[in-house]
Amino acid sequence: MATQADAQELAALRALSASIGLNPHMTQAAGGNTSLKAGDTLWIKASGTWLKDALSDDIMVPVAMAPLLEAVDRRDPAADKPQAFAIEDLNPRGLRPSIETTVHALMPQRVVLHVHCVDTISLAVQADGEAEVAKRLGGIEWAWVPYFRPGLPLARGIAERLRPGVDVLILGNHGLVVAAETVPDAQALLHRVRSLLARPARATAAPDIAALTTLAGDYRLPAGIEAHAVAIDAESLHMAEAGSLYPDHVIFLGQGSVVARPGEDVAGVVARLGAAPAAILFPGAGVLMRGDASAGADAMQRCLADVTARVDGKARLNYLTAAENDELVNWDAEQYRQKLNAAGTA
Repeated sequence: MATQADAQELAALRALSASIGLNPHMTQAAGGNTSLKAGDTLWIKASGTWLKDALSDDIMVPVAMAPLLEAVDRRDPAADKPQAFAIEDLNPRGLRPSIETTVHALMPQRVVLHVHCVDTISLAVQADGEAEVAKRLGGIEWAWVPYFRPGLPLARGIAERLRPGVDVLILGNHGLVVAAETVPDAQALLHRVRSLLARPARATAAPDIAALTTLAGDYRLPAGIEAHAVAIDAESLHMAEAGSLYPDHVIFLGQGSVVARPGEDVAGVVARLGAAPAAILFPGAGVLMRGDASAGADAMQRCLADVTARVDGKARLNYLTAAENDELVNWDAEQYRQKLNAAGTA
């Protein structure tokens, strides 16, 4: 770090990052990222690492900000590979900067927090999401950014919509960005925006564990009981069955959601599909996870339940298109995260 003050601010950011990472309503698995600008260096969470580990593991990577911003401005494909801008002398572990490093670099404020807050996502997937957010964020300088693939496309989308003074971004089908000059100010703004965007979740019945156990085969119950709600609540199930709502679902769980047909058990679903999905939704009963599903898959399955339970059941939703799904699955940066996810580290 350039100065003692920078070092203290980075320590504060680590503490806040860990707190954010421990709240599944704020971010999940390796999703979300935080950053601090220290002079010409941007310190940002490494790709595939979990914010909850910010105090116990070295997850921050230093990036040379000026050349990265120049690449974004030129629409240079190099901006899609932020590892090329990592400062090697300060990165002995060779960690890759987050795929969303460009988002943080574009925000002029010193501290940037990007979270996959379930309340925000529940609004950001609705076709009328921008109008709904506008009703709630009066008095805040915010901008709506429609869905773009994370990386250079999202960076260009943000650059086109940033206005002087904007310190909050709502990313369509993605999440929330808040920015401030200090960690405490960023934390306070995050709390304020999340409070304004908060939505109650629909109540659901308890899962039928006995029925799921009978159906399971070599599948298992999810890590948290909260994940079952998406299969029990009829509105949530309908939303999930219709497609992929945000990028991290695709990365950790695959495209869309698999719903069992009446009378099917796990073996029947796998035989019908010719493949074993990461998760299977059994209407009215709950969810089963593939036996080797990662912690990241479990976290995102709960996220799906938390998000869909907050979406207005009457709202029209924007789903990722087939091309957008394929773009995520086949993108090098996300294949790296998928590799870490499969290894159980992301």
